[in-house]
Amino acid sequence: MNRIDNDLLSIQEARILVENAREAQKILATFPQEKLDKIVGRMADEALKYAREFAVMSHEETGYGKWQDKYIKNVFASDFLYKRIKDMKVVGIISEDKAMQTMDIGVPIGVVVALIPSTNPVSTTIYKALIAIKSGNAIVFSPHPKAKITISKVLDILIRTAEACGLPSGAIGYLRTLAIDGTVGLMNHKDTALVLITGVPKMAEAAFASGKPIIYGGPGNGPAFIERSANIKQAVADIIVSRTFDNGIISASEQSIVVEDCIADQVREELRKSGAYFLSVQESEQLSKLFIDSAGCINSEIVGKSAVDLAQKIGICVPAETKVLVSEQKFVSHTNPYAREKLCPVLAFYVERDWQNACEKCIELLLNEGRGHTLVIHSENENVIREFALRKPVSRVLVNTPATLGGIGATTNLFPALTLGCGAAGGGFTSDNVSPMNLINIRKVGYGVRKLEDITRGALVREGTAPSEGYSSVVQHSRDNTQDLKDLLGKLLEQLTL
Repeated sequence: MNRIDNDLLSIQEARILVENAREAQKILATFPQEKLDKIVGRMADEALKYAREFAVMSHEETGYGKWQDKYIKNVFASDFLYKRIKDMKVVGIISEDKAMQTMDIGVPIGVVVALIPSTNPVSTTIYKALIAIKSGNAIVFSPHPKAKITISKVLDILIRTAEACGLPSGAIGYLRTLAIDGTVGLMNHKDTALVLITGVPKMAEAAFASGKPIIYGGPGNGPAFIERSANIKQAVADIIVSRTFDNGIISASEQSIVVEDCIADQVREELRKSGAYFLSVQESEQLSKLFIDSAGCINSEIVGKSAVDLAQKIGICVPAETKVLVSEQKFVSHTNPYAREKLCPVLAFYVERDWQNACEKCIELLLNEGRGHTLVIHSENENVIREFALRKPVSRVLVNTPATLGGIGATTNLFPALTLGCGAAGGGFTSDNVSPMNLINIRKVGYGVRKLEDITRGALVREGTAPSEGYSSVVQHSRDNTQDLKDLLGKLLEQLTL
């Protein structure tokens, strides 16, 4: 009986993919920015044509979120992002300062390995492919098994389009034989230069163990603080729009609301008017049992489900127009699911005495989970906003905007990205909204503009050396002393030979 070992096949395929990508990248590295831009433009155009089809397909395959919102994300990744990067100089001479006589040259890092989540499979794939090719890098994808059909179709179309426009074969590739060992093989390969991981928390430990540079968009647990000076109606509207976008599966989305006691009742009332259902203590307890599976991870059965669907799962009847479920909480702990990331339209609600205590509560939540990710504040008090910005262990502080859309750069001027770096606090090496500039090394060029004695002259004067005796004078004294010594030795030798 013939037996096929899927793990071994996946490992072998991973090796071939990275080796092919390495050879393709050597060619790609010779391409000028203009040629790369032409390829990226064609890829973006083709992805945009399929944006709606891909959205429906990914929703049907994963069961997550809403296809209408996925369509918006696909347009964001293929059109909005492209417009932002199309004129960027990323490779070759990217900047020059003639006055300082310096120059920066963008150099591709090589082969990027990208892990794709099941929550945002299409938009993340398009985004990573575009920024990799824009920066002259080859990229190899490991699709999430739950979205492998959709991701494979997206990549097949992108590869066909790009190669028809001159992209070397192998510069974009993906693992077809899916296995954990194959994904680990991609990350561990000696020719892999960088691992770009979005979501997929189960693979994060293996990524860090690879010893490669990691750009990690980890779990979000972002609180939204509503301060007393805020426009409460607008703040609540922003939070509802954000938390219900694609049924809450973007990590930048608000997970908790923290309010000052003096406005808590106003916020509750506005939430109810806007479609929020406040759970009773018993209902909160029932729902909390659905969030975490036996392995301590988010239960996939609740990911991207609507508020009404979640209510039905615990046997409670809520109005048909309910948009979010809200649970009032007091404490933060890792065993409390409401104090962690929830990839569905559920919000924890905390009340604090004043903004200083609210600040501490936000820090507690972020340290519990979501360290290095995102926080949003609704306020008109610039001093409070600045205090929050200075103190929070996050990479993005968003002000008066929906966190989901502001975090990815849709409603803010942050770089449009679907990988939001969590920096050292979250285990990666950048806190940026990841752009093509994060996928290059910058070669520094500096022209000679001064001599060594120009640097040392001032120090010698301060030490008491005569102004006329700079570095060159000191060197000359040394030479004169050496010559005197040679003359003396010569005379002694003459006397000894007489």
